[in-house]
Amino acid sequence: MSVAKSQCQTCGACCAFYRVIFPSCEISNPKTFSVPINMTQQYDLSQSIMKGTESETPRCMALIGNVGFNVSCSIYHNRSSTCRKFEQSWKKNLGNRLCDKARSVYGLQPFSQY
Repeated sequence: MSVAKSQCQTCGACCAFYRVIFPSCEISNPKTFSVPINMTQQYDLSQSIMKGTESETPRCMALIGNVGFNVSCSIYHNRSSTCRKFEQSWKKNLGNRLCDKARSVYGLQPFSQY
């Protein structure tokens, strides 16, 4: 198990804080990531949103477990480009204020000081 994987699996704050909006062409498309259609809803003409992240208290319906303890993504290999592009705060030790902000809402410290 990689360090990166284990750190994300003890967090999950980004999945329970931000809206996950992505191009609708990624839904059930074998040429892309094939995000399951039953976990999405239409956001606008060309974009979809992961169910659960459209609410005032977002939590992606693909997130399994308890934020800050033990989490996983039920569609990890089919997750959207938005999720794939999200930079973890500790990655390359450059920091990501979005990651840190989500973690702080759950009382979690940043992964690293940069």
